[in-house]
Amino acid sequence: MNQTKLDFKRRALILAATGLLATTTSLQAKARACTILVMGDSLSAEYGLPRGTGWVNLLQARLKDKGLAGEVINASISGETTSGGRTRLAPLLQQHKPTHVVIELGANDALRGLSLKSSRGNLLAMIQASQQAGAQVVLVGMMVPPNYGKRYTDDFAAMFGQLAKEKHTALVPFLLKGIADRPDARDWFQADGIHPLPKGHPIMLDQVWAALQPLL
Repeated sequence: MNQTKLDFKRRALILAATGLLATTTSLQAKARACTILVMGDSLSAEYGLPRGTGWVNLLQARLKDKGLAGEVINASISGETTSGGRTRLAPLLQQHKPTHVVIELGANDALRGLSLKSSRGNLLAMIQASQQAGAQVVLVGMMVPPNYGKRYTDDFAAMFGQLAKEKHTALVPFLLKGIADRPDARDWFQADGIHPLPKGHPIMLDQVWAALQPLL
């Protein structure tokens, strides 16, 4: 084989390899693309916060910082219960076709004295609907103050872990870890003592990110 033919074959191999690399890169980019639907209450809906400072908005920024293509849909509503979230979920799944669903609900059920059986049933239904729609689920746990009684407090906190284990979802054990358990916790909350100040939301994001990132 003369030199001209060898040079031609080399160029052909280089072009083929370049094309393969481009295709692989394109597929990897597509694989990284995600749509994250957040179903939460006031802790996720930026209650009492300047716009853009809540953990859900910070999540969108983190995806960009990490070079991950994706969109975060914040469907959180202040005062939302598990029942309300369950009612709203189906059309949101159909509309947005999320790859991931973050469920941050349950605290308002406790505040309203709703039964744990009802809360658990609603969360279970939301998890199942999300998984059936092809989305991976991150279940966000909460805790209630001890004045609710030890049994209720313990059962409420355990509910999230039990559901996550049963349905094989990712779990955030406690969204306010690192804030509510600080010695100076009062300085990290708004006047109502319930909703964290903006400085607490990066910590909340870190809690969610630890569970969500391995799924992306």
